[in-house]
Amino acid sequence: MSVAKPGHQSRRVFMGTAAAGLTASLTPVWAMNGSTEEDADVLAGSVRNNISSFRMLRWQDYFEDTRKGAILVDITSRALHFWSEDQSIYRLYPTSVPLTEDLTRRGRTEVVQKVVAPSWRPTPSMKERNPEWPDVVEGGAPDNPLGTHALYLAWTYYRIHGTHDTRKIGRRSSNGCVGLYNEHIAELFSLAQVGTQVLLI
Repeated sequence: MSVAKPGHQSRRVFMGTAAAGLTASLTPVWAMNGSTEEDADVLAGSVRNNISSFRMLRWQDYFEDTRKGAILVDITSRALHFWSEDQSIYRLYPTSVPLTEDLTRRGRTEVVQKVVAPSWRPTPSMKERNPEWPDVVEGGAPDNPLGTHALYLAWTYYRIHGTHDTRKIGRRSSNGCVGLYNEHIAELFSLAQVGTQVLLI
């Protein structure tokens, strides 16, 4: 058990008050940027943080081996697990996940391509739902939904990628892909290889 230092409680109160003020000041921005139902819950105070569950998992429960490495994406806990081929490296990252169940795909696939500064193109169904969206956003653009790096999966249109919008991590916020903080996808990008096994559960 730790003992609070004098003044420790007052700093905590100050930080809590500052965070509450910041949240209140951001309300109009969230409303303008296509907020989700979870965003509304956060602003109303019924959800305190992004929802990610950090618990370590064993690769043996999901894969026969770790040939070329293994990536497990747990949609429910909103977390991505990575094991290197020799099992000396294990990483656990918070993720964004698809907005709805009909946008969610589960099962086994693999990394088929690695791209730095990927360009983004909306899928035909995205374009149908949002005809005002651009046909392409070039790689490196600050509004590129794929962030700084992307791992392309064998499933058409599905990626594990970064995001410049850090509010999305830990939430249902994607159109099917799995998003990570840019610094996390950069690390995963360096560890994964073409052929790395991927399982979404």
